[in-house]
Amino acid sequence: MRYLELNFIKMHGCGNDFVIIDCRENAIQLSNEEIQLLCNRRVGIGCDQLVFINSKKTEKPTAHLNFWNTDGSSSDTCGNATRCVASLLFEETSNSELYLETDHTEILCKRDTNSKISVNMGKPRIGWSEIPLSKKIETLYLPLEGNPTASNFGNPHCSFFVNNIEKYKIEKFGPIIENNQLFPRKTNVQLVEVIDRRNIVMRVWERGSGVTLASGSSSCAAVDSGIRRNLLDKSVNVKVDGGELLVEKKDDGVWLTGPTKHVFSGIFTLIRNKT
Repeated sequence: MRYLELNFIKMHGCGNDFVIIDCRENAIQLSNEEIQLLCNRRVGIGCDQLVFINSKKTEKPTAHLNFWNTDGSSSDTCGNATRCVASLLFEETSNSELYLETDHTEILCKRDTNSKISVNMGKPRIGWSEIPLSKKIETLYLPLEGNPTASNFGNPHCSFFVNNIEKYKIEKFGPIIENNQLFPRKTNVQLVEVIDRRNIVMRVWERGSGVTLASGSSSCAAVDSGIRRNLLDKSVNVKVDGGELLVEKKDDGVWLTGPTKHVFSGIFTLIRNKT
């Protein structure tokens, strides 16, 4: 037997929880099965996503981030995870701004005087091939029951606008939409109830993870889709199962703001068979 000790930090943003491992000094490679184990709430640590903080690849960012879903698949981005990591890295600097990079983009992060963390999630991609969809169609009203709106904020998103969110069970139709043939890379699924032009209620099914108490990129997708449909203003409070987030559409991109919480830290010992 071989043993690998992993120092980790458990954090959450509005209940959207993460296991974060700092790999800047020692690079780590995990198998899909090991990622699934760490994310498992019964036999592992438990989380919505696993996050690696890696050494930066370019000059400006503080660090490079990689994200992993509970099924072991990779995720292109995660707004709440980025906010949590930014909160950690702000402890290493007196600056009020820093950049983090992913495999696809650089993300500007800010902290305010109330210790809330904001991240610029960039501008949405709304073309059918950018999301991507499997065929060339209009993305504002998809040809699915409920006529949802599709967009991409690092991950594909499908937002359903409903009148009474309590009537719908996202646990049932979330995986059906996630795996619909219209989405070749699968998709996050949002149920959205508009309270007024500055307030919505949202529930989330995340591809590769399932139901989560919150999702940063889903919040951005829901608000941007509501703006495209002329249902919302450009600054919207998003009430999710785990709390409340603020989404603001500005000239430089869509900003996500909310609290972060350090839950606990520890060491997880992986047992590896000799090969």
